[in-house]
Amino acid sequence: MIDDEQKQTPESEEGHVAEDSDTQPAGPVAGDDSSSSRDDAAGEESSPTPPTGEAGETGPEATEAEGEAVEESAEAEASESEAEVAEPVAEEKPEAEKKPKAEEKKKDVIPGADLEPIAVEPEERPLSAEEQARLEAEEEERAQREAALASEEEEPKAASRAPAKMEGDARYLATGKRKTSIARVTLLPGSGKIEINKRALEEFFPRPLHQTTVRLPLTITGYENSVDVRVRVHGGGISGQAGAVRHGIARALTEVDPELRGELKRRGFLTRDARAKERRKAGLKKARKRPQFSKR
Repeated sequence: MIDDEQKQTPESEEGHVAEDSDTQPAGPVAGDDSSSSRDDAAGEESSPTPPTGEAGETGPEATEAEGEAVEESAEAEASESEAEVAEPVAEEKPEAEKKPKAEEKKKDVIPGADLEPIAVEPEERPLSAEEQARLEAEEEERAQREAALASEEEEPKAASRAPAKMEGDARYLATGKRKTSIARVTLLPGSGKIEINKRALEEFFPRPLHQTTVRLPLTITGYENSVDVRVRVHGGGISGQAGAVRHGIARALTEVDPELRGELKRRGFLTRDARAKERRKAGLKKARKRPQFSKR
C-alpha cells in the first residue's frame, strides 16, 4: 500500500508539472505580446522618418537646414542671454551713480527753499465809530506831544526887539499855578539873579530840566540878564513847582511889556496847565483801577 501511494505521488507530481508546463507557455506569449506592442509603438514613432532611399536623396540638404536652424537658435539664445546679463548691469550703474547725487541734493538743498512766499493780506474790517474816534484822539495826542517836544528841543531865540526899560523901584507881581503848587513871583530890575524861597535856583532845583523850565520865559523874551526874580512857592512836588514858577514869570513879563503876550501865549507859557491827578472813586482802588473780579 505504501508503495502504491509512492508510485502515485510521482504521477501526481508529473501531472502538476504538466499542468505547470501548460501554464508556463502563457508567460512567454504574454511577453511576446508586450514586446510586439512596444515594437509597434516604436514603429509608429519612427514611421515619420522617410525611407532609406528617400533619406539618401535629401540627406545633405536636411542636415544643412538643420545645422543652420541649430546655429540660429544658438545665436538667438546667446543674444538673449547677453541682453539679460547686460540689462541689469546697465540698470545698476545709473542707480549707483544717481544715489549719491540724490543724497547730496537732499543734504545741500533745504526743502521748500525754491518756493516763493505768498503774501496774505489780512482782511480789513470796517472800524466802528468808537474805534475811529479813539484812533483820531490818539493821533491828535501824538501830534501835540511831538509839537511840544519840538518846541522844547528848539533853542530859545531872544526877542528881536530890545527889552523895555524898568525903573529902579519898579515891582511886578504875578501868581503861577501847576497841579497843587502855587508860586508868587516878583520881578525887579537887576542882572538876572533868580531866588526861590530865599535859595539859589541851582540849589532849589538841582536838575537841569527844571532849571531850563524856569528860565524859558526870560530867555525867549530877552529879559534873562536884565531882571532879578524872587519866588515863593509851596505845595506839590518838584515838577509841579517848576511849572508854577514858569507860569508866574510869564505872567509877570506880560505886566512889564504887554506886547510879549502873543509870543508867550503861542508857546503855551500863559496857559494854566489843568492836568492833575484824578480823584479816587468809591468802590475802586484808585481813580480807575478796579478790584479783581472773582466769579466764584
